[in-house]
Amino acid sequence: MSVTSRADGAAPERTGLRVAYGGTTYPAEEIARGAAYELFSADEAAGFEWMPRPNSTLPWRRFVHVTEVTAVHGATEPVEAPEAPLMVPLHRERGWSEVHRLAQQPAAADDPLVATVRASASLRRGTRMMKILSARQLAGYVRGWLPHGFCYREHDVAHLRTPATTGVLRTDGGDGRDGGDVTYALRWRAADPGDYDVPAGAAYRGLAAMNARDRLGPAVLGTGFTPSSHHLLPEFVTRDFAELPMPANATLLAYPAEGVEVILYVYQAEQHGWLRMVGSQWRHLLAAVPGLSPEQEYVPIGDAPRSTRLVGTYAGGEYEAVADPPDGFRVLALTRAARYPVDSASRRLRLAAWRGVPCLVLREESGWLRLRLRRPDPDAVAALGAQCYERGVYETWAPGAEVIADQIVDHPYLL
Repeated sequence: MSVTSRADGAAPERTGLRVAYGGTTYPAEEIARGAAYELFSADEAAGFEWMPRPNSTLPWRRFVHVTEVTAVHGATEPVEAPEAPLMVPLHRERGWSEVHRLAQQPAAADDPLVATVRASASLRRGTRMMKILSARQLAGYVRGWLPHGFCYREHDVAHLRTPATTGVLRTDGGDGRDGGDVTYALRWRAADPGDYDVPAGAAYRGLAAMNARDRLGPAVLGTGFTPSSHHLLPEFVTRDFAELPMPANATLLAYPAEGVEVILYVYQAEQHGWLRMVGSQWRHLLAAVPGLSPEQEYVPIGDAPRSTRLVGTYAGGEYEAVADPPDGFRVLALTRAARYPVDSASRRLRLAAWRGVPCLVLREESGWLRLRLRRPDPDAVAALGAQCYERGVYETWAPGAEVIADQIVDHPYLL
C-alpha cells in the first residue's frame, strides 16, 4: 500500500503534532512537508467534516494551509528547504480580502499590488508541481502523455485534498463526477524554472478574452491566479504550452473522499513506463479509468510520439537524457554504471507557424502536422479552426506544405 496520509488505523492524537488554528490547538498531521495540515477534533467545529477513523477518538477533521495556522508544535526538522510562500503586503487600506478581490478581476491584471503578490510565488529546480486530472486524463498520462498546460506548485494546493475541493483546479471542464468519489493528479519536480510561465500580462490577454463556448475549464483571468471565491491560488503554465519531458520518479495520485493521498504509479524513466504502487485495497480507485486494468503491474509507454526531448552531452557526444531534480540531469541508460551526469542539458522541441500563428509541432502524419497554439487568442483560434482540449490548450491539423518557419529549437538549462 502506498498512502501518504494516515490510513492504517493509528490514532492521529498520538502523533504528537499540534497546530493552532482559529484560537484552538488541534492534533494534526503534516501534509506536503508542512505546506498544509489535517486537523482533528473530538467535537464538531466550524468547517470540520465528520470523518471517523478506526481506533481514533477524533472523528472530525479539516484541511488547512500553513498560511491559515498561527502556530505549529512538535514538528520535525524539514529535510529540505521549503518553497517560497505567497507574500501579501497587507495594510489598512488594502487587506487580504482586497487582494483576493483584485486577483479575481481581469481588469486588475496590471495592478502593481497583484503583480507583487504573484511574483512572490516563485519556482526553483526541484519544485514539486501538481496537475489535477480527470479519469480520462489519467489514462492519457499512463499511456504516454507528458506534463503540459496549466499546473500548480504543490505547496499552494496541498490543502485541497478531496474531490469536492480539487474541482477548482481541473482543466478539462468536467464537474468531477466522471471518476466517482475520487480525483486524480500528476505530481512531478520542475527540471528548470524556465520551463514555466505565469499566465498574466499582455501575452495572455488573448487567452483571457476567449469566449466561454471556445474554452474548457475555468476562465483565464490574466492575473496569474485561478478563479476561486475562497482561495488565492497562483497558477503556472508550461512555457508556450509545450510538453515537458517526464522527469524520473513522477507520480500519479488518487484523492478519495477520505482525504488520503494514494500513490497509484511511479514513473520509471529508464524503462519508459509506469510502475504500479497501489495495494489491492485501493485498486477500486482505478475502476473509472478507461482502458486501464487495475491488475496490470507495469504499463510501458513504448514508442509513444513525443513532441519534446531532453538531450545532454557527455564526453563530446549527445545522448538522450533524463531529469532527476533536484539532483540534476544524467544520461538515460538502463544500466546504472552508464547513467553519467551530463555536461550540458537542453529541452528540444519543434516550432512552426501556420497562417501567421506561432505553433508547436506535436507530431507528423502523412504530410499533415499536429499543431498546438503557443499564444491562443480568439482570432488565432478562428483562423486555424483550432479546438480546445483542456484549459488553454488549443490544437489543430495543418497541411505540411502550408506550414512555415518549421525548425528544431533547443532550450538550454543552466547546470
